[in-house]
Amino acid sequence: MLTFFGWDGGWFGLVMAALILGAVAGFFGARYLIKKQLQDNPPITEDQIRAMYRSMGRKPTEAQIRATMNAMKKNSSL
Repeated sequence: MLTFFGWDGGWFGLVMAALILGAVAGFFGARYLIKKQLQDNPPITEDQIRAMYRSMGRKPTEAQIRATMNAMKKNSSL
């Protein structure tokens, strides 16, 4: 039956190569899109940092807020 379809393993190799290439391309494509989304919409904003300081009972200065934002950007290795 396999000789009827001309089975020589060529199609199997092509299918496996296409699956591997698709998985690699999908991984890097998704990685790029997630990085772009996180740059455009950061997970935390300055207003959220202000609220965090207020919840601790402190009135933050702009320098503290900027320092906290810079520390978060520096530590997020995206």
